[in-house]
Amino acid sequence: MAETKVILTKNVPNLGHPGDVVDVKSGYARNYLFPQNLAFAWSKGAEAQIVAMKRARLAKAVATREEAIAAKDAIEGTTVEIAAKVSESGKLFGGISAEKIAIALSSKAAVNPKAIEVETIKTTGDFPAKVALHPEITASFFVKVVAE
Repeated sequence: MAETKVILTKNVPNLGHPGDVVDVKSGYARNYLFPQNLAFAWSKGAEAQIVAMKRARLAKAVATREEAIAAKDAIEGTTVEIAAKVSESGKLFGGISAEKIAIALSSKAAVNPKAIEVETIKTTGDFPAKVALHPEITASFFVKVVAE
C-alpha cells in the first residue's frame, strides 16, 4: 500500500497534533482524514502553514497548561459518584459512558469526554479512571457507581 504525507489540522488520537506532518495509508487519508477536515495533503508550499499552526498550538498550550494544572489539582484523587438503574442481579441497564463521567466531573473542572480513559462499566462499584487535561498532564480519579 502506498503512503501519503498529510498535515494535520486538528488533534487526531494516536496520530498527532495540528501542524504535524505524518505518513498515513492513502485510503485512511482519502476516506477519513480529508472528509472529516482533520488533515490536508502535504506540499512544499504548505511549510508556512505548518509554522503558523505550530506557533498557534504553542501559544494555546502555554495558556491552557496553567488551566490544566489547576484542573488536575481539583480532580486528582477524587471520587465521582454516578447513580444508575440496576437490575436485581447487580448489573446496570446499559453502561456508564464517558459523557456521563464528564458531566459528573463538571462541578470540579470542564473535561472533554473523549479524553477520559476508563474500563467498560457494567456493574456497581468503584472504577479507576484517568483524564488527559493536556498532552503532558493527566489526572487520576475514581468513578463510583451506585444503584438509583
